[in-house]
Amino acid sequence: MNEMKEGRLARALRQIDHMRGRDGEPGDELRSAERRRFLSLSAKFGFTTAMVAAAAGTLFSEEASAQTASEERERESAAKYTITLATEYRIGTTRSYPMIQLNVKENLQNFSNGAIYVKLQPGGALGTGTALAQKVQAGTVEIGQFSLSNFAPFAPAVDLINLPYWCGENQKFVNLITSDVWENQVNKLVREKGFEPMFYFCIDPRTAAKRRGLSDGPFKTPADLEGIKFRVPGSEILKQFYRLLGANPTPVAWGETPSALKQGVADALDPSLGALYAFGFADVLSWVTFNRPVPDSQVYGMNKQWFDGLDGETKEAIKQASETCLQQNLAQVPASRAFAMAEMRKAGVEFYVPTEDELAQWKDKAGAQRPEWDEIKTQILGSPDKFQALVDAANSQGRYYVNDV
Repeated sequence: MNEMKEGRLARALRQIDHMRGRDGEPGDELRSAERRRFLSLSAKFGFTTAMVAAAAGTLFSEEASAQTASEERERESAAKYTITLATEYRIGTTRSYPMIQLNVKENLQNFSNGAIYVKLQPGGALGTGTALAQKVQAGTVEIGQFSLSNFAPFAPAVDLINLPYWCGENQKFVNLITSDVWENQVNKLVREKGFEPMFYFCIDPRTAAKRRGLSDGPFKTPADLEGIKFRVPGSEILKQFYRLLGANPTPVAWGETPSALKQGVADALDPSLGALYAFGFADVLSWVTFNRPVPDSQVYGMNKQWFDGLDGETKEAIKQASETCLQQNLAQVPASRAFAMAEMRKAGVEFYVPTEDELAQWKDKAGAQRPEWDEIKTQILGSPDKFQALVDAANSQGRYYVNDV
């Protein structure tokens, strides 16, 4: 077994440990049995079959596993295109973080009438963040899932969603990314960078989450962030946002963030509630404030050259699959949030929703209407005036509804 395969199996086994949300609960013997069974199925039927069986809860059924393996083999042998779909998250994450990666695999295969077979590589097996986006841009991975903040260095146009307090709410974000304005002004620029958006999906807005041991009480207003070491991702806009709020933006690699919080290198971070739970921050945080500045949004992005080389019928099938995936994602948002919140409450995390008065202070201090953002609007769109069209789109109810925090 080579090193790459060993690493992939190790990540998959960690997914088995987390898949049903049983960390720290009784059942170590059962988990060990599942790990052994996963290894056995991987050796017998292949990695993809073992992942699908684990997600379906049929690891211990020889008959069901054999049937899954047979279906996967038949699909792959009959497919015109065999592609890789790489994601950052474990199979089963949808329970708390609505990324529906198994739905994406199934929809691509089914809407294409079997012309596409998807090899799923979850849990960061092929990289995360900007590393994964780079692989999609280069064409070594056909489809990848990454946050818009990590996508921004390769496709700067999408970084506009990180301008604070204009599309932070779920409904405004969905109105925006399904609008003609977004298609014409943003997706056009994304394609120039070598990507073809499959679909943008909704998670929930970013938060202001405080580490344990920092101080009592939640972040209620920007005044509470004065001097706070706020962990930020790769987005330059988010760094500027926290400077305007009086915080000290602190870049920390995502994988190092839990230890940075425990050691006091960082005091706070801003992912959505679902992301905080999915990545194990429940035992690190004291308060999560739903201040809703920007969407903590994601995208399934395709390599444009690969997509352009497909036949017309397959392209249309991908569009239909994408439409269905988006609707499934929107329906899953409140259920995932409810699960994440319930589990984090068990760990002692508390939640705070700012008043309208308090939210107004956040917006006044650092919102997209401030002149400090005009240069970025001009750099990305050519003129600050074009930004107003995006604002109007975010505030115009589209054909989709999504639950808000």
